[in-house]
Amino acid sequence: MKPKTKGVLPRLFKMIFRYYPVMLPITLGCMVISACVNAIPAIFLQKVIAVLQEAWETSNWNWSEISPQIFKIVFILVGLYITSLTTSFIFNQLIAIMTQGTLKKIRSEMFNKMQSLPIKYFDTHNHGDIMSHYTNDIDTLRQMISQSMPQLMMSGIVVTAILFIMLYYSVWMTLVVVVGVILMTLVVKKIGGGSAKYFMQNQKTVGKVEGYIEEMMNGQKVIKVFCHEEATKETFDKLNEELFTAANKANKYANILGPILNNIGNILYVIVAFAGGLMITFNIKNVGFSMLPIGISIVVPFLNMTKQFAGNIGQVSHQVNSIVMGLAGTKRIFELMDETPEVDDGYVTLVNAKEVVNENGEVILTECSERTNLWAWKHPHQEDGTVSYTKLCGDVRLFDVDFEYEEGKEVLHNISLYAKPGQKVAFVGATGAGKTTITNLLNRFYDIADGKIRYDGININKIKKDDLRHSLGMVLQDTNLFTGTVMDNIRYGKLDATNEECIEAAKLAGADDFITRLPEGYNTMLTENGANLSQGQRQLLSIARAAVADPPVMILDEATSSIDTRTEALVQQGMDALMKGRTVFVIAHRLSTVKNADVIIVLDHGRIIERGNHDDLIKQKGQYYQLYTGAFELE
Repeated sequence: MKPKTKGVLPRLFKMIFRYYPVMLPITLGCMVISACVNAIPAIFLQKVIAVLQEAWETSNWNWSEISPQIFKIVFILVGLYITSLTTSFIFNQLIAIMTQGTLKKIRSEMFNKMQSLPIKYFDTHNHGDIMSHYTNDIDTLRQMISQSMPQLMMSGIVVTAILFIMLYYSVWMTLVVVVGVILMTLVVKKIGGGSAKYFMQNQKTVGKVEGYIEEMMNGQKVIKVFCHEEATKETFDKLNEELFTAANKANKYANILGPILNNIGNILYVIVAFAGGLMITFNIKNVGFSMLPIGISIVVPFLNMTKQFAGNIGQVSHQVNSIVMGLAGTKRIFELMDETPEVDDGYVTLVNAKEVVNENGEVILTECSERTNLWAWKHPHQEDGTVSYTKLCGDVRLFDVDFEYEEGKEVLHNISLYAKPGQKVAFVGATGAGKTTITNLLNRFYDIADGKIRYDGININKIKKDDLRHSLGMVLQDTNLFTGTVMDNIRYGKLDATNEECIEAAKLAGADDFITRLPEGYNTMLTENGANLSQGQRQLLSIARAAVADPPVMILDEATSSIDTRTEALVQQGMDALMKGRTVFVIAHRLSTVKNADVIIVLDHGRIIERGNHDDLIKQKGQYYQLYTGAFELE
């Protein structure tokens, strides 16, 4: 599904109104009042000059007679300015509240949406680029909402108000100003359009640069091991040059726009003064709603309005760049928020159950609210409205499964296998053979193209994904630990687990020994993905995290790959205890870890080429035999 990115600004306004349905109208009302008051002084200036001109022309220069009129105008103007000051204070405070509140809510919506996205999204998008949504894009949005948009609206209201005042006094002189404004608009469109293009390019390039920096930070050890510092710098220089080019061109257009508009405004001021002088000299009949003749009282305020008019047009042009950057950032934010979430059409759920004896003396499963350590699949049948309960045993079967990550590039072909409750199934094969892909399908991180996968006799497409994943424990090759204590990280597998349960899981995984030797034991704080631990220790915590979840099915994706041989021997007992009574899928490069598997499946390019237990496969003297005896190694 292509993200909806049209109408970014209207959508943003609708979003702000949804967040602040009362505050936004009040803010806009205060802005209108404040802007209109800023445009009104020209009227009072005209009235003051008219009073003075009349007194001068009638030679009735008596201050005591004209001062009441002037003071009246001044007092009204002071009152209006106080009103403007009050409304300006109010809308600035409200804008600050709405800006920060809107950013808070948008960040929450983005994060919540991100949690609903499928694994595929994170596999196909640079993590640094995703992070830039929360940093760079949000910052440009903040600047647009708090500064650029209010200034743009204020300038627009002032310009509109001044235009009506101009038309009220003189249509002819208004036409002179309008011609100048049209010229300014064309300049803004030409230069501002070029600026907008490069500012949007700049926004995208920033995400690429941030993504590359994050990637290089995570891979510093690899970079130094292979002495790739210079090559890394060259790649960064290319990306940095791309960012520089876009930013340079954007700002070049932006910086020449202001001086050009200022000078056009000055020229327009001279033209209006010249036109007004000609109309007075030649006594040209004025056309306007005021029906006042052209004179000093009209021309002087008109010059002031022209300056104000051009100045506000210039202010608009200065905000164009921020608006463009803000819209580019907002567009990227909306693209993330419009991504298609992970689809879940399942209706079979996992419930606590207990066994009871019915009227016929039969033992049946029934749902209960308390935890019994007995789980069942609750299966509502749409045909007849009945509900059946199937005991969670961990029977997993694949029938003729085909799968491809990209259309036309098949990864798995005609995969059929079964794992009975309590069986240990091992997957062996070279990198890219499809071992991890099978486990991804069991978790429904991806959906199969053809075939069926049944879990306790139920098609997994019918099982809600959350419930399916609750029944599966997984230990990945790449360990991820979160900021928090050691105890918190173990409890991540089961949030309501007691301290005793977490400690027991750690003992089972063989992690208790090193944990108790940490400075604060189980209360030791871990940061930066457990950087203060060794790779093997981090993996042991990952195993303990899976153990505390106590799932009926375990998936171990090269779970001991980061543990040395001595530690592996110590932890293997715990692993065997962890796997006892569970259905286990094991992916391993170390064939010593799968010797005791009930069945070993050898994969090659997405196809099963051998299956059997260790002794059977050794007798066949096929690929497994060659791998085990070292005739050739797994890659």
